[in-house]
Amino acid sequence: MIAVTFDTSFYIGALNSRGAGSRLLSMAETGEIRVDISEQIVTEILRVLREKFGWDGYRINQLRQTLSRIANHVAPKETLDVIKEDPPDNRILECAVEAGSDCIVTWDKDLLRLGRYRGVRIVTVPEFLHMVKSARES
Repeated sequence: MIAVTFDTSFYIGALNSRGAGSRLLSMAETGEIRVDISEQIVTEILRVLREKFGWDGYRINQLRQTLSRIANHVAPKETLDVIKEDPPDNRILECAVEAGSDCIVTWDKDLLRLGRYRGVRIVTVPEFLHMVKSARES
């Protein structure tokens, strides 16, 4: 099973459209992939959905419960300062490293520029979908 940490922008896109991102969340619900997440990531997702997308308390609570059920929650012990341009991106790295994720899925240029961090690949959604497809076929 492939283990993945999704960044905040992935969740925002996946939860507000019916594209590839929502398909990946469905794969997490069925146990086909393992999604790693930290409380810092959950807090940021919920804040953005409430403040920028007008999600009400009921929807926010439903999402928190869903993430609780489908994700592997970790509490990073290390604070990283790798991405100086956008320090909150470091929370994604912290989660992935702590959880032992195989990869981080993002559209964020600062994260993608790294390519890999401590053995964790940093890829886009299409690249991750290709990884999942390849894993199924082997």
